[in-house]
Amino acid sequence: MPTITTQDGTEIFYKDWGPRDAQSIVFHHGWPLSADDWDNQMLFFLGEGYRVIAHDRRGHGRSSQTTTGNEMDTYAADVAELVAKLDLRNAVHVGHSTGGGEVAHYVARAEAERAAKAVLIGAVPPVMVQSEKNPGGLPIEVFDGFRAALAANRAQFYRDVPSGPFYGFNREGARISEGVIANWWRQGMMGGAQAQYECIKAFSETDFTEDLKAIDVPVLVMHGTDDQIVPIADSALLAHPLLRNGTLKTYEGLPHGMCTTHPDTINPDLLTFIRG
Repeated sequence: MPTITTQDGTEIFYKDWGPRDAQSIVFHHGWPLSADDWDNQMLFFLGEGYRVIAHDRRGHGRSSQTTTGNEMDTYAADVAELVAKLDLRNAVHVGHSTGGGEVAHYVARAEAERAAKAVLIGAVPPVMVQSEKNPGGLPIEVFDGFRAALAANRAQFYRDVPSGPFYGFNREGARISEGVIANWWRQGMMGGAQAQYECIKAFSETDFTEDLKAIDVPVLVMHGTDDQIVPIADSALLAHPLLRNGTLKTYEGLPHGMCTTHPDTINPDLLTFIRG
């Protein structure tokens, strides 16, 4: 399996498909998943002639089950090391959910000419947790509940999330896919429990406000109006105005995992932005 070894000795697994001289698209997955969550998009863009890359975040998937560095500064540093190793120039970075936070944190700090565009899909910026500065956020008790459920019975918790709110399978009339649920569970259980536990703090409490303000490349913000995991009112609708060169595209009634449930809608819009 292709991996890089970071400065602290962590092995980061990655996929790298397509012509080495083609435009690169780097995909950043959500919690607690892996690069496999992007299979549909990677195959689609490979077919369009792009070089497609996705990595397993430290502590997730096939990367090292780390006891340290399970926070956004290190996640972004790992991406920078991967980008340098592959010598990616003018890449498009696409992040879903926690991966959207990772994209914002990385692109705001990226070396010149490393990043050409960014896409935030159902992404956590600017900040999820409720506070005096962010009164519309989710109470800390929500994330404490995630931690408690993970610690008590991770396997059941990782069945409940995709069976319900992640893909909107708890909505009346939803077309439920047992394969999609099982694949979410499979990816989640591949990773380390400690790293995934600590990542809950990273995705819920990191404030990406200054990252969003600092990004000067074009950014597409995509969000479903029925996102039950990262509610649109406290994420995309607040993140978009902070961007210097941002475009907001909302999807009526679509869930958090809309890249999986509605790829025929999402992929063409991604392609239009990347080609534009």
